[in-house]
Amino acid sequence: MENLYLPKLVTIEDAYLETPDVKSFRLVFKDEALRESFTFKTGQFGLYSAFGLGESTFCISNAPTRKGYIQCTFRKTGRVTGGLFDLSIGDTMGFRGPFGNHFPIDEWKGKDITFIAGGIGLPPVRSVILNCLDRREDFGDITIVYGSRCVEDLVYKNELQHWNDRDDVALYQTVDPGGETPDWKGEVGFVPMILEKAAPKPKNSIAVICGPPIMIKFSLSVLEELGFSDNDVYTTLENKMKCGVGKCGRCNVGDIYICKEGPVYTAAEIKKMYYDF
Repeated sequence: MENLYLPKLVTIEDAYLETPDVKSFRLVFKDEALRESFTFKTGQFGLYSAFGLGESTFCISNAPTRKGYIQCTFRKTGRVTGGLFDLSIGDTMGFRGPFGNHFPIDEWKGKDITFIAGGIGLPPVRSVILNCLDRREDFGDITIVYGSRCVEDLVYKNELQHWNDRDDVALYQTVDPGGETPDWKGEVGFVPMILEKAAPKPKNSIAVICGPPIMIKFSLSVLEELGFSDNDVYTTLENKMKCGVGKCGRCNVGDIYICKEGPVYTAAEIKKMYYDF
C-alpha cells in the first residue's frame, strides 16, 4: 500500500510575491507519470513540506480543470511557512494530498454564485472561482466580493484585474477605511458592508465564503438578511487541517474530525459545530 505520510517531490516551476508576506508557488511533480495522472477536486487541500522543518497545510488554489500543476498561496507566519517562503524557482519541496472533501459544484449547475472572501481567504475561493469560470456556461450570474485591510494586502492583483474586465463577472473590490491609496478605484468599507451593497439575489443562488472569522460571521448575517438559506452557503475550515487523515486528533471540533469529514461545510453545518456563529 502507498505510504500516506511520504511526500511526493515537487519542483517550484514559478514563484511570485502576492504581498510582502504572501507568496504563490506553481508546482510540478518530478515524477512525469504522476504529473500527468494527478487529479483533485476543488476545495481539497494538501500538506506542503520544507525539508528539515516540517509540513504546513493549505488549499490547492488552482482549479482541477487546469491540469499538469498544483498552485498554492500562503502567508509567512512561522517556521515551516518561513522555510517555504525562502524557496524559489527550481527548488524542491514535498507535497502530500489531495485530502478532504470538496465543493459540490456539479450540484450548482444553472445557479447564480456569489463568492465572498477577505484577505488570505481568497486562495481557497479562487479554486472554485476558476473552476466555475472554466465551465462558465454551466452557471448563471457570478459575483465576487473581495476585500483586505489595505491595497497592498490584496492577493492575485493581476487576476482581479482580469475578472474586473470580464463582462460575465461582477467584481466588488474593497479595502478597510484608511487602507486606500490615492489611485484606488475600488470600494472603501468592510466586506459585509460591500456584500450588502452588492445585494445578490437569494433565489436559485449559492454563496461561497472564506476569510477571517469575524468577516464570515457578519457576512453570514448579511446573507441571512438577503434571504439566503444556510444550506446554500458554503465555507472551508482548511485552517483546522493538521495531518490530513485524522490521525493526530488536532483537527477535531467536538466529535467531528475536520481532516476526515471536511474542510468544506455549509453554514448550517458550521452553526451546529460553532455555537457562536
